[in-house]
Amino acid sequence: MKAATLAEIKKALKDLDEADLTAICLRLGRFKKDNKELLTYLLFEQHDEMSYIQSIKDEMEEEFNNINSANLYWAKKSIRKILRNLTKQIRYSGNKQTEVELLMHFCRAMLDSGIAFKRSPVLNNTFNRQIEKIKKALSGLHEDLQADYEYELEELLS
Repeated sequence: MKAATLAEIKKALKDLDEADLTAICLRLGRFKKDNKELLTYLLFEQHDEMSYIQSIKDEMEEEFNNINSANLYWAKKSIRKILRNLTKQIRYSGNKQTEVELLMHFCRAMLDSGIAFKRSPVLNNTFNRQIEKIKKALSGLHEDLQADYEYELEELLS
């Protein structure tokens, strides 16, 4: 089966009545956890971005506290899992400021975790890639916010 284009889907959705649209959304939510999480964000959390960011930060802190830091291999696997979840949640928001805020918190948590990630090339590269993502996302923000976040980034790296 070939998937329809977004323009075709948009046109078809405009032609549906409210009950059919609701049924389609509910059916979509049943098939994949990612769809359900995206619908949850759009329906319940999109209006209050700051509480969404805070809930993700709290969840991230809890996951960093549960990392097995005795072995670098297990720490690497845990950090990659945290980053995978974080990237998914950033994609739900689509907001550059949210992206910068969460990635900076991830980097700060990585530094504060006590894991010697500088010894592992994979973890060190992961950290450096997140710094590059932050810099790229900063370029899409308003210049006042850019200055604030660049100052915060310099503090993080020093």
